[in-house]
Amino acid sequence: MSHSPRIRTVLSCSMLVAALGVGTTACGSSDGHPLSAKPYDAAGQIAFNSPAGSQKADPDKPLEVTAQGEDGRITDVTATDAMGRYVAGELAADGARWHSTAPLAAGAHYTVRVSTEDEEGSPGRKVMNFDTGVPTKKKRLDVTFGPDSGKYGVGQPVTAKLSAKVKDKKARAIVERALKVDTQPATNGAWHWVDSKTLHYRPKEYWPTGATINVRSNLEGIKVRDRLWGGDAKPLKLSIGDRIEAVTDAGSHYMTVYRNGEEINSMPVTTGKPGYSTRNGVKVVLGKEYSVRMTSASIGASDFYDKMVYYATRVTDSGEYVHAAPWSVGSQGYANTSHGCTGMSTGDAAWFYETVRQGDIVKVVNSYGADMDPFGNGFGDWNVDWKDWRDGSALLGGAKEGPTALDAARLRPQV
Repeated sequence: MSHSPRIRTVLSCSMLVAALGVGTTACGSSDGHPLSAKPYDAAGQIAFNSPAGSQKADPDKPLEVTAQGEDGRITDVTATDAMGRYVAGELAADGARWHSTAPLAAGAHYTVRVSTEDEEGSPGRKVMNFDTGVPTKKKRLDVTFGPDSGKYGVGQPVTAKLSAKVKDKKARAIVERALKVDTQPATNGAWHWVDSKTLHYRPKEYWPTGATINVRSNLEGIKVRDRLWGGDAKPLKLSIGDRIEAVTDAGSHYMTVYRNGEEINSMPVTTGKPGYSTRNGVKVVLGKEYSVRMTSASIGASDFYDKMVYYATRVTDSGEYVHAAPWSVGSQGYANTSHGCTGMSTGDAAWFYETVRQGDIVKVVNSYGADMDPFGNGFGDWNVDWKDWRDGSALLGGAKEGPTALDAARLRPQV
């Protein structure tokens, strides 16, 4: 918003009086008008393009405020809706016109406050209220945040699932700008478009231990594109626990677990044998299951097996787990014999199961396997370089299309 030089002079005078502690209640502007002068009613000095009476404004049309006659000008305009969202606008240098530069929300109630001054510099004020209508034949864009509210590990990304596809970069920027992530302590993070209906949010580094994350949407009623308007979204609150990181070295056949940077356990393990090598890279704990049935048919393995495994901690959608494997205790610490999972003794698996929570980090190094997929098979988000992550933002880089479907074979358990 623009202010006149005269008003800036008056405000500076007020600040000076307060700073000096002078025992007076007002001081004059440069032309003798008192700061305490009550603003006059500027109703006859300005005009709005909003409808009169109970009619509702078209949210597709910009709001416009104009000065009438030659004896005054607009010095400031603020427009907010009932949710506290400000409408961006632009004031002409001569104070003759102000117009909104951002879309109005549909089905919203607005309050517009206009400040003016007459040819002698006296301040005027006008407050106006109006409602916007709801366009016919519109489609709602609802947002579902994930995961569920609760406590998670430092690697848990925030997800936003849209009810309709958004492909245009300008429309994506509108959506992304409305999805708010507030953290305590403050972190440097960004949204990344995984595909046309899915966004993930993560910080540059892992979440700080003890952080609180509040996620909300300001998209309701906002026009995204023709016939698509922002809809509902339930807010989300996450808290972050200790920094638990499990590093599995497939070459040495050991897993080392750290809490807040300090080693708390080291266990012999076995990982994927040739042809079924475990994926390298950073994975995020997706959940825990006390027992899971795993069969050779589920992954198309040529050697038959059908086992119930216990203390199973899941790290990929395709069925990679950290779990108890009492049948391979003789190989643990010496050889890789599994079909892709990380196996350990029943006692070690029970300890791991009880120690980790959803969102904790499991990293595999020195395996002959492929790298963990960034998206589409759990959370491989941390395998994306920060620059590339930012490039996936419609605001910070250029939104990129990611995978939009999963290979059904990748959703089957492995052992």
